[in-house]
This record gives sequence, structure tokens and C-alpha cells, in this order.
Amino acid sequence: MFWNLWNTLIRPDKEELQNPEKTVVARAANHLQIGEFQLLQLAYREWHSKDLPLDQVDMLFHTYMIDDQVPHWAQHYCHQILRLAETNRLDANAPRYHRFDHEFRSDEHGRIRQFVFATSCVLLFVGGGILLADRTTNQTTALFPPYFENDQSANSGDGRVDPVGIVRLP
Repeated sequence: MFWNLWNTLIRPDKEELQNPEKTVVARAANHLQIGEFQLLQLAYREWHSKDLPLDQVDMLFHTYMIDDQVPHWAQHYCHQILRLAETNRLDANAPRYHRFDHEFRSDEHGRIRQFVFATSCVLLFVGGGILLADRTTNQTTALFPPYFENDQSANSGDGRVDPVGIVRLP
């Protein structure tokens, strides 16, 4: 076991060189930002026009992960993905590629709702802070800080209030 770990640390690309078919699957999955097994499920659906039956999931997993064999329909699908990526025609965020990815959301309305909610929270906190500051002081000279109350304002001696609130000494 230690020897295998040591060999992997010395040559991390050894597995890729030994099995280029799995490398193609990994590259296609990376382009789509999904797992390799999800890519195999998508390939099965594309080739057979139906989802992978539950009784074949273990067999496919064992064939791919343990025996290092990639089915021909998966190779075909991966090459299609790589061709689309090379020609910049691959939309990795398309919902059809994330059919089995439960964490993926492409809900534009959800993003708009999140923006409206966040903006409302900010406005509520800022507006609430201003109202709270206004209610806690008596009669102020201005709505925004600094909050000088009318009886605390700086007089210039002749009854006029200095606009910036600086006390003028004689």
C-alpha cells in the first residue's frame, strides 16, 4: 500500500498515461464541471434515450472505476463534449448537462429574488438606523450625523449658528 502511494506521489499522471480513455472522460467532466459518473449517466441517456436503470448502476460503476473500461457510447459522448469545448460552443451551464446535479441551479428568477431580498435588507437596516437615530434625539439641527440638538448648537455670540457647528471664541 505504501509503495502505491509513493508511486502516485512520484508520477501523479501515471494513471492518465496508462488509460487515455478515462482521461478523456475526466477532461469532458471537467469541462462540464460535473463528476465522471454523472457524465456517464448523461452519456447513457444520450445514447439510449432513457435514464440509466438502477440495476445497471453498480455494473457500470464497477466497469468504469474498477476495471478501467469506458463504454463506447460514453467515449462517443465525451468526444462530442470535447469538440464543442474546443470550438467554444459548449455551454457548461446548460441545464441538460446538470440533470443529475441536485446542487446546480440555473434559476434566473431565483437570482433576481435574491438580489431584491438583499437590497431590501440593506435598505431596511440603513433606513431603520436613520429612523432610530432620529427618534433617540430631541430636536436636531440636521437629519444626518453629527446630531447637534438645538440647545447644544454652537452660537457665534450674536445669535447666529455657525453652519459647521464650530464655536467661535472671542
